[in-house]
Amino acid sequence: MSHAEVVSVNISLEKGLPKTPIAEGRLEPDVGLVGDAHAGPWHRQLSLLAMESIDIMRQRGAEVNPGDFAENITTRGLCLHTLPVGTLLQIGPVRATVTQIGKECHAGCAIRQKVGDCIMPRQGIFVRVLNAGTVRPGDAVRLLED
Repeated sequence: MSHAEVVSVNISLEKGLPKTPIAEGRLEPDVGLVGDAHAGPWHRQLSLLAMESIDIMRQRGAEVNPGDFAENITTRGLCLHTLPVGTLLQIGPVRATVTQIGKECHAGCAIRQKVGDCIMPRQGIFVRVLNAGTVRPGDAVRLLED
């Protein structure tokens, strides 16, 4: 498998808005990304989207960047939306398990209004954080065996 990595760690204070890239993010079990609007003890603690998906939108003429689809972590080198639910990932020092592939896009989504389409519902994934750690751009992303 080719080397996969974190491209960007992104945060927002409100749901339904693009997220802003940050230098590093603290991930904690039962929380997700500390300080993020989507953080909390549920199955969609942390959202991931591949840079390859963002590049598809760029090829269609959308001016989009990491965080614009409200993903917490933008990755490169791993086809996220093909991973089965239950897959274990290592994101830098943090282990996480895939809980959901894609999602319903809510009405009035700022991203869909800005870009005309949102790839997150089809190609974004959600994970539950299993241990605490700090994640930064450049950190390796790997698949773990059970």
